[in-house]
Parts: sequence; structure tokens; C-alpha cells
Amino acid sequence: MAVVFLGLGSNLGDREGYLNFAVTKLETEKRISILDVSCILETPPLIGGPAQGPYLNIVLSIDTDLSPEELLHKIQAVENEGDRVRNIKWGPRTIDVDILLYDNEIIKSEYLEIPHNEMMNRDFVLIPLVEIFPEGKHPISGIFFKNALDKLVIKSKEKVIEFI
Repeated sequence: MAVVFLGLGSNLGDREGYLNFAVTKLETEKRISILDVSCILETPPLIGGPAQGPYLNIVLSIDTDLSPEELLHKIQAVENEGDRVRNIKWGPRTIDVDILLYDNEIIKSEYLEIPHNEMMNRDFVLIPLVEIFPEGKHPISGIFFKNALDKLVIKSKEKVIEFI
């Protein structure tokens, strides 16, 4: 079994509803057990993308025996079921699910990069990740996520909702 951290975000429609939908879909997968869920954080969209509304973001830790590739297919199926449209880079989305960490594995393929290549630069990833994995460190650099977060300019708002 592997301990995996997933980042989820939504900025279209019923944002909290889409997060709940994705967590519920993952929870019902026989080969996935949810270990922890962060609070929901509201954040502005990335600079450089099209004009859009703020995101709600969470991080989950899960336990799974799915390979990284199998897990990617499962989360893409969840995104598709949640009406995810992939036509604009950094565009608005009903649900976005990223594999942030898969144990301490380092994977770089045409379709998958683990650890997520931008996670150390994103407060909307590090704030909820540090909440549920305070002792965690990046498998390549060895930098503690808490230390990386301390160096970021925080754009995110305070936690807005406890995830239930």
C-alpha cells in the first residue's frame, strides 16, 4: 500500500459540492482509503490564466494499492464525471485532482510527474498539505513543506470551511 497526497480544487459552479463529489467518488473506490482531509482553503486563480473566480482547495491523504498510472486514470475518471473540461490551460474547472506525492517515489513520464512539479511554489497546495502532513518533506529536494511555505508570499485567504 502507498500513502498518496492529492490536491483538489474547484472554481466553477457549486465549488464545495464538486469537492464533496470528488472525495465521495474516491471514497467509494475499493482500492482507496481516505486517511485525512484538510480544511477547505479559498484562493485566487493562478496569474497568467484567463479571468476567473476564486478556487476552493483541499489536500487529501489516501492509502492505495493502485499504481501511480492506475490512480491517474481513476482521478481522471472522477474529473470527467464531475464535468471537467480540459480546453484552456489554467482555465476554470469544476474539479481538478492532482497527484502531489506517491510515497517517496519520483516519477517523470509523458503523462505523469510525481512529485507534482509546481507544488513547492503554490500556497494553495502547501497550506493544506502542511495542515495534514506537517512533518512532510519533498522527496527530491529534501526541503520540508513547512519551510517552503514559510518562504512563499501567501495569496490565499484564511481557511473558510472545515471539510466534513
